Amino acid sequence: MTQDEFDFHVDDLDADAEKYRDFVLHVAANQDSFVPLAEHHTPDGAHSYYVLFDRSATYGHPGDPHYLAVHLRRDRQRSTFDFEHAPLPLVPMAQSWLIHRGCPSEAIALTHEVGPRAADDATRALERRLMGDGNRFAMGYSYTRDDPDDMVTLVVLRALDEQAPSPFRVLVEEVAADGDTYTLREGGFPRLVDAWQWCTERHSGTAAPLPPVRPAATAASPTGTSTAPISRPPSRRR
Repeated sequence: MTQDEFDFHVDDLDADAEKYRDFVLHVAANQDSFVPLAEHHTPDGAHSYYVLFDRSATYGHPGDPHYLAVHLRRDRQRSTFDFEHAPLPLVPMAQSWLIHRGCPSEAIALTHEVGPRAADDATRALERRLMGDGNRFAMGYSYTRDDPDDMVTLVVLRALDEQAPSPFRVLVEEVAADGDTYTLREGGFPRLVDAWQWCTERHSGTAAPLPPVRPAATAASPTGTSTAPISRPPSRRR
């Protein structure tokens, strides 16, 4: 499917007034700006799952997430639809959000081989883990910077398990200066204030290396749910 052909296929369906207004405001209004990175449709057409890159986010509020996860539910017998959506700062977070709403993990691998690619195995391993572990964390903060001299996304997560080691995590995605590759790294912090402080210092260019995540005393290493390479659309660069 090309960008020009992208369509949510709900033109012949109805929704209650509030839901339809939300769909127009949060999704359909920016449809021309969406680049579909991955999508899955159930054979009966009742469910559709999308990972979308929103080009308009570059020109919106500074720091806004650039990706949108959308889950559409269609009732063909009643000619109605419903939907959920979430703007998210990283592709694996969008994939995880969809997986935990019923999308098969193997079905939402990225299909558009465009943009910078993962620079190393550490990046790919962390992305796979985020896809599978997304329901174990709550996002408290994110900031995406589109400066060509420092293209970076920062995310602060809080573990839902209060006994988890390093209960606060910072994710850092950095695009290389040439725009060809990117890295994703994770740091662990005992307190939210420490995670916030590190992000503040990263914004100012004074941050120390990320502290490692404290390992759990007895836990198997989490495994990923997809081995497909992650890529990014080239339009993140201004």
